[in-house]
Amino acid sequence: MSRKAKRSTIDRENPEWTREDFAKATKFPAGIRLGDMKPSQLASMVGKRGPQKAPTKIPVSIRLSPEVVQHFKAKGPGWQSKIDAALRKMVKRAS
Repeated sequence: MSRKAKRSTIDRENPEWTREDFAKATKFPAGIRLGDMKPSQLASMVGKRGPQKAPTKIPVSIRLSPEVVQHFKAKGPGWQSKIDAALRKMVKRAS
């Protein structure tokens, strides 16, 4: 009979809530349960993302060499925008 090691049930990325966590949490209006809410009510409470900044960008999928990706990722957050800026600069020079 094999024995399996007990796996920890503690999720470090999602710890158990404390009383302080519950006190800080956003509350639904009195007497309303989540399951009883209409989608429009829930949407108004959650909010939504604003309009995209102009000019909008076009999503594409391209293959880049690992060196290029590592170079831009090493610069930190916004690395995809930095690739876009570098390409725009090259297009401007070529025009």
